[in-house]
Amino acid sequence: MASHAPRSASSRTAPARPNTAFRQLRGRLSPGEFAAAVRRSAREIGEQVSCDARYVGRVESGEIRCPNYAYERVFRHMFPGLTLPDMGFAPRETVRGRGAVKGRAQQEGAAPGAPVERGLAPGAPVERGLAPGAPVGPVPVPGGGAASLATDPDHRDTRIPNSEESDVLRRAFITGGPAAALGLAGLGPAEAAGAAAVPGPRTAPGGRAGAAEATAVEEAVRRIRLLDDRYGADGLYQRATQPLRSAYELLDAGIQRRAVYDRLHAGAGELALSVGWLAHDSGRLDDARSHYAEALSTARVCGDAALEAHAFCNTAFLARDAGRPREAVRAAQAAQQAAKRLGSPRLRALLALREAGGWAGLGERTGCEQALARAERLFAAGPGERDPEWMTFFGEAELAGLTAQCWSALGEPGRAAEQARRAVALQDPHFTRNIALFTAELAGDLAAGGHPEEAAAAAQRTLTLLTQVRSARIRAMLDRTARALRPYRDCGPVSDFLQRYAATAAGARGTWRRTPWARTDPLGRR
Repeated sequence: MASHAPRSASSRTAPARPNTAFRQLRGRLSPGEFAAAVRRSAREIGEQVSCDARYVGRVESGEIRCPNYAYERVFRHMFPGLTLPDMGFAPRETVRGRGAVKGRAQQEGAAPGAPVERGLAPGAPVERGLAPGAPVGPVPVPGGGAASLATDPDHRDTRIPNSEESDVLRRAFITGGPAAALGLAGLGPAEAAGAAAVPGPRTAPGGRAGAAEATAVEEAVRRIRLLDDRYGADGLYQRATQPLRSAYELLDAGIQRRAVYDRLHAGAGELALSVGWLAHDSGRLDDARSHYAEALSTARVCGDAALEAHAFCNTAFLARDAGRPREAVRAAQAAQQAAKRLGSPRLRALLALREAGGWAGLGERTGCEQALARAERLFAAGPGERDPEWMTFFGEAELAGLTAQCWSALGEPGRAAEQARRAVALQDPHFTRNIALFTAELAGDLAAGGHPEEAAAAAQRTLTLLTQVRSARIRAMLDRTARALRPYRDCGPVSDFLQRYAATAAGARGTWRRTPWARTDPLGRR
C-alpha cells in the first residue's frame, strides 16, 4: 500500500456549501417527489437519468457542485431561463478540466507553471492514502481493455468518490463486460440501452475497495430499480445476479475506511433486496427468500436499522405471496420495530400495509382494519427528509393498490375495485409495471364482483401494458381473471378479450405457468 505522504495543497478538503437556491426550487415537494419530477422531465426531452432522493440530497448539501450534462439539460428544461449559477451550481469550468485546475492553483497560491493535481474537485478526499506523485497505470475496465487515468506525467490518481464529478471513474466502473451491463435479449432498443447502463462493481487496483466501488454498487441498485419500474422483472433477474456477486466480493476484498465500509455493506444489502425482488416478481420465490435473508444478515452484521427494516418489509411481502400469512404478519411487525428509530412515517405506513396484507390472508378482519387505519394515519403525516430512497414508488397510488388487495383477500370485491381504480388513476406514468399490476388487480376485482364487461375492458388494457412489462405475477393474475370470465364468453367484450388473451398467453406460458401464482392463489397479488 502506498505510504501516507502529506497531501499537496490542491488535494486539501474544503467543506461543501449547501445549495440553498436549488432547495428553494424544490419547494414543498419531498426529495423523492422532486426526484420523480426530474425523471418525468427527462423523459419529456428524451434523456434518461437515475435521479432519486439521495441524488437530490447530495445536490442540496453541496456535494454535487455541478451536474453532468444530462442533468443540466433536464434542469434547464424544468426551469426555463435559469442558468446553472441561478440554480446554485458552480460554473462547469470551475469544477472540471484545465480551467478548474488553473482556478484552484490561483486560489491556493501555487506558483505559475507549478505541477498541480488534475481531476480533483474541491472537497473531494484522496482515497487510500495515495502519495502525491505516485505512478498511476491504466485501470482495467470490466470485460477487458483499460481506461487510462493519466494524460501526462504530472497526473495523480485521486480516486474521486463522487460519480457526478468523475467521468473517468464512471466509465472505468460502468462500461463494458458482462459484470457491467444487463444486456436483455428480446427487449426493445430503449430497454436494452437502459440495461446497458447498469454498472457491475469491481475491485479496485490494489485489491481494496474504496469510495468509487461503493458508488458503483449504489448505482447498480438505482439502475435495476428504474428498469424494473418500467419493464418488470422477468428479463432482468438472471443478469442482475452478477453485480450482486461482485458487490459481495468487494466486501471480502478489504476496506480501509469506516465510511466506505458502511456504504458498501448498505449498498450490497440493498442490491440483494433489489435482486431478490426481481426473483420474487418473476416467480422464483425460493431464490427471493435466499436473497432477502442475505440482506437481513448483512443488516445485522453492520447494525443498519434501515436495511433491516427494508429486508423485513420484503420478507413480509414474499411470505404473503407464498401463502404464509402468519409469517407475513410477524415479519411486518419486526420491520416496524426496526423502523421506530428511523423517523419516517411514510416507511411505517408501508410496513403497516404489509402487516394488513398478512392479516387479510389469515381472514382476520379486525387486525387488517386496524393496520389499514394505522397506515392511513401515518401516510397522512406526509413525506419527510428521512424517507428511504427506495420508497420513491410509495405514494397515494400504492396506498390505494395495497388497500385494494386487502379488501380482495377479505372477500369484498366491490371495495377492492374502488381502491384499485383509484390506484390506476393516481399512478405515476414512470411506474409502468405498477400500472399494469393495479389494472390487472382491477380486472380481477370487477370479475369477482360480477361486472364482466368492465373486467374485460380492464384486462384488455393490462394485455396492452404487458407488451412493455414482463412480470410472471401479473400474467398469473390475468390468467385467473380469464378463468373467471369464461362463463361470460358469449358477451362480446369478454369474447374479444379471451381470444386475444389465448393468442398472447401461448407464447408466455412456458415461463409463467411454472410460477406459484399460476398454480395457487394464496393472494398472488402485490
